[in-house]
Amino acid sequence: QEQLVESGGGLVQAGGPLRLSCVASGSIFSDAIMGWYRQAPGNQREGVAIITAAGRTDYADSVKGRFTISRDNAKNTVYLQMNSLKPDDTAVYYCKMTLGPRHSWGQGTQVTVSS
Repeated sequence: QEQLVESGGGLVQAGGPLRLSCVASGSIFSDAIMGWYRQAPGNQREGVAIITAAGRTDYADSVKGRFTISRDNAKNTVYLQMNSLKPDDTAVYYCKMTLGPRHSWGQGTQVTVSS
C-alpha cells in the first residue's frame, strides 16, 4: 500500500494563503487520481478537489475560484494552493490516492483559519 505524507498546514489569518503538499511513495502516482479532502470537527469528511492522471481537475463549490490543485509526477507530489482562506476552511486536510479499486489516505494536516 502506498504511503502519503501531507505537509504545509498551520494557522493563517482569514484572507491569507496556504499551500499544502502531499508526497506519495511507490510507482503508481502518475497513473492515479489524487484528491484533497477535509474534515472539520463534528462534520463528515468532504471532497475539496481532485486531479486525474490526465490533469483534469474538479472542485467543491465552496472552494472554486480560491483553491487550485496541481501535481508534479516527477516528484510524486500533489499540491493544494489555498487563497482567500475563510474560517469555514478550518479542518484537517487529507490527501487520497485512487487507482482502480486501490486507495490510500494520508494522515492529515491541520489548517486553522483565524478571523
